[in-house]
Amino acid sequence: MLQAKVVMALQRLAENPFDTSLKTHKLKGDLTGLWACTVEYDCRIIFCFQEIQGEPEAAIMAIDIGSHDDVY
Repeated sequence: MLQAKVVMALQRLAENPFDTSLKTHKLKGDLTGLWACTVEYDCRIIFCFQEIQGEPEAAIMAIDIGSHDDVY
């Protein structure tokens, strides 16, 4: 069931990276420049916004998906 929740979170992220259900937030320290969102209690997606030449909107690139302790 976690896989289905990850897929749903990725779809929400693509539609609206700041959907309140994702709890999107900037990261600090060694992960400055990256963002995180919540899939469920102990599962996070680490991502960044990447500009694409000629495109009006930035792309979202997933960096890591895993438990809180694994990705931070």
